[in-house]
Amino acid sequence: MLLTLGANGITDHFDCVDIYKQPAFQHPMLKHHKIQENLISNESHESKDKYKIYYQSCPKGMVPILRQINGSQNVHLDTVEYPGQHFATIETVLDGTIYRGASATISIHNLTVQNNQYSKNQIWLENGPRDQLNSIQVGWAVHPRLYGDSLTRFTIYWTADSSKKTGCYNTKCPGFVLVTREPYLGIVFEKTSVYGGRTSVIFKPQIYQDGFTGNWVLKIFDQLVGYWPKELFTHLNNGASLIRFGGNTFTSPNGISPPMGNGHFPTNDFQKSSHFSFIRVKNLNYQNIDLEDKKIRPYIDSYQCYKLTYWGYLKASRITFSLGGPGGNCGT
Repeated sequence: MLLTLGANGITDHFDCVDIYKQPAFQHPMLKHHKIQENLISNESHESKDKYKIYYQSCPKGMVPILRQINGSQNVHLDTVEYPGQHFATIETVLDGTIYRGASATISIHNLTVQNNQYSKNQIWLENGPRDQLNSIQVGWAVHPRLYGDSLTRFTIYWTADSSKKTGCYNTKCPGFVLVTREPYLGIVFEKTSVYGGRTSVIFKPQIYQDGFTGNWVLKIFDQLVGYWPKELFTHLNNGASLIRFGGNTFTSPNGISPPMGNGHFPTNDFQKSSHFSFIRVKNLNYQNIDLEDKKIRPYIDSYQCYKLTYWGYLKASRITFSLGGPGGNCGT
């Protein structure tokens, strides 16, 4: 069965495949992996909430896999071999604290990005030394080299060795186990925030370590998407030692970096700024908490191109920051 979704002039095709024949089970560590039963049983209750992005779904027992366009590549762009990344993030202080999860409400924006650039707003959960880094990344991305277009799409990434031999986007390699029957990974966000508009278009990813199995579970707006089995990782099995929230861009060979966020420097008007709000983490005991100011630090590596304003705790939106910028010649 095929799901066909159209958005912003682009038609995407999702193949419905048997849940046990999805790419994840080609991973040598997952040959005998049994899908988390509590996740399957929870998923069988159809989601009727207002945040549902598309109202198509695969038959029971099947999951939707985005059919990649010809020529799109499984790109590893988080290593020293690929200089030219830039960041504007807040991150937890490396003080030995272990986290079991993270969530945030992230505003969604359209950006113009060249074919060999990308721009992302996302959450990172990481652990391990630099050359063996375990990393889970979840958010939105405009990534023409990956998707073949410049649309804003829901995108995930993982690696267990600092992207040397493992890891990929979405389900382009074995690893992430889909359990939802609805298309999420790689979908186009049909609606995006309008600069100066009355409301922001947002989505809320949640990533947390299951206390019983040790697997890392992914939800959007409380809708279960799937999980990364603990077998994929070494250091993340012990929890995350570092969590980051914010923007990440990649420079084209001519040295020009794309815009980040909504392409504008942040202001105190959230309708004119890309922003993260309701930022929460799970502590060692799996409790949802707000991050204390003393536990986080901002990281911006190219102030002429990108900026970040940390607002701290606001009554209306809890822990909040704004970020973004036009890009340009930002250095490598």
